[in-house]
Amino acid sequence: MKRIYVVGTADTKGEELAFLADAITAAGAAVSRVDVGTHDATVPVDVNAKEIAGHHPGGRDAVLGGNDRGAAVAAMGIAFARFAQSRNDIAAMIGIGGGGGTSIITSGMRALPLGLPKIMVSTLASGDTAPYVDVSDIIMMPAVTDMAGLNRLSRVVLHNAAQAIAGMAARPAPPPDGKPSIGLTMFGVTTPCVTAIADQLRSTYDCMVFHATGTGGRSMEKLADSGLLSGVVDITTTEVCDLLFGGVLPATEDRFGAIARTRLPYVGSVGALDMVNFWAPSTIPEHYRGRLFYEHNPNVTLMRTTAQECRAIGEWIGTRLALCEGPVHFLIPEKGVSALDIEGGAFFDPEADADLFEAIERTIRPNGQRRVTRLPLHINDPEFAKAATSAFLDIARQ
Repeated sequence: MKRIYVVGTADTKGEELAFLADAITAAGAAVSRVDVGTHDATVPVDVNAKEIAGHHPGGRDAVLGGNDRGAAVAAMGIAFARFAQSRNDIAAMIGIGGGGGTSIITSGMRALPLGLPKIMVSTLASGDTAPYVDVSDIIMMPAVTDMAGLNRLSRVVLHNAAQAIAGMAARPAPPPDGKPSIGLTMFGVTTPCVTAIADQLRSTYDCMVFHATGTGGRSMEKLADSGLLSGVVDITTTEVCDLLFGGVLPATEDRFGAIARTRLPYVGSVGALDMVNFWAPSTIPEHYRGRLFYEHNPNVTLMRTTAQECRAIGEWIGTRLALCEGPVHFLIPEKGVSALDIEGGAFFDPEADADLFEAIERTIRPNGQRRVTRLPLHINDPEFAKAATSAFLDIARQ
């Protein structure tokens, strides 16, 4: 029987944890009270902190054996994430916490599949929640008052949170329409291409388009790792530029990792590899002064990648795609990689592009499963979109 996991540090937030669990039970849902505290619980729980700590790679003592609270919180977060991944009876998860509890509990929530309901009632929910949510679908709910005993406002907040999570668990989203889902990456400067590809594939696939802003690529690959995608059309790999050269919308070192792990059908290209993203001109690092820039808007400034940088980008991408054992078809548009990299455009630089293309071809190590195709087209040419669509349909049938 699946249950709603109600999670908190029962040593310091026991009263709130018990109130929340009782409210969810009163709403008709089965619950499991989980303690992720680092000292003795003050209320009864169903899963105690020692059991959670035992999931740490270093064992229980790596979490509960020391006197450093910061180290204990970090270790408990690791243990709770591994615990959450090990369970198959979670209908939903709700957590309560301050700084330490929020860090621990959201570590576990991020390890859960996308789509499974997750609510974090936190004193930190009205600030920068990116470190806690990352690319997951955690709902952050402000606690408003600190969690230092129940009061008339905290009771209302926790009651509302209980009703929300109970409703989510009782009425899950209907199943999809049966079409397999694919991920596509897009930037403003590759929009015509990706829009055309999605239009051509939509009758057969549920097309999920991700904005290639760092989090977009990571979200797409998290879906791939979660088994929710049947393939990827990764036209816009620009996040690699920001990773390598200090831009503000970077990928992580694990970009393309999900493609290698899942062996999903993959069509890729060089979309927007001609640019590194910065915010307003005043934010550009001093060592880049004098470079070629384009003001996308008052808050976003683009820097053209040089031939040397393009070689490094191409080698980085090719080396990682060479690790993929699933079907890979990488397409190279010889007449330009973005709306700015076109004859007469602000970033038109055939020499830099040539170094990029050569580096990818050299390092991807083509074989029966990995192909690289050059096309005498611009990336936003309708014929390039048709070629990418055809390439994906071809490898998806394999």
